[in-house]
Amino acid sequence: MNVVLWVVLPYSALTVFVVGHVWRWRADQFGWTTRTTQLLEHRWLRWGSPLFHLGAFAAIAGHAVGLLVPKSWTEAVGVSEGLYHVVAVGAGTVAAVMLVAGLGLLLARRFLQPRVRRATTAMDKVLYAVLAVVIALGVTATVGANLLGGGYDYRATIAVWFRGLFWLQPQPDLMADVPLIFQLHALSAFALFAIWPFTRLVHVWSAPIAYLWRPYVVYRRRARAGAVR
Repeated sequence: MNVVLWVVLPYSALTVFVVGHVWRWRADQFGWTTRTTQLLEHRWLRWGSPLFHLGAFAAIAGHAVGLLVPKSWTEAVGVSEGLYHVVAVGAGTVAAVMLVAGLGLLLARRFLQPRVRRATTAMDKVLYAVLAVVIALGVTATVGANLLGGGYDYRATIAVWFRGLFWLQPQPDLMADVPLIFQLHALSAFALFAIWPFTRLVHVWSAPIAYLWRPYVVYRRRARAGAVR
């Protein structure tokens, strides 16, 4: 069962993630969009979208550091385990509050505003449900276990297992004794990866990063006709 849960399922989800994006790009480029509903309602979106996106960026950054940076590296630069725990839990709690508030506003807007509700597809509903589960489990693990509870050093088990997947050296036994809430959070995250290519989340790969180095657009005042000789 450990092999199925922590080797087969993750690799299956990652395969669907990669192949699904290739298929989506080749078969549905015109659907590669956020399917924005800003024109239908913007007051709730004005608050919900920034809160959700900023919280998501903070959560992703925290997960990247926690899962991809080995404990020995942070200790080598002088970051003790206690300091790391305080910073990670503090930043994670702030990100959790923003995520929950943002998603709550977006869900309320999506299902309480008639025009927005009519523009909601079946896949949108699946996406919001999976997102809600992932965030709820993550918040419970961060706030419930690490802030209010006794804490859990996931960098010694979950992080090592996660990095092993990408080195093609998975160690499923590391996940055997991980607290259930962390296990469920990990599995729900891979479920999100599996449905990602078939949802509006593909728009994250179309972020206008090129604007950062694109030349300025120069505007010149048109000369009056009588001034031209």
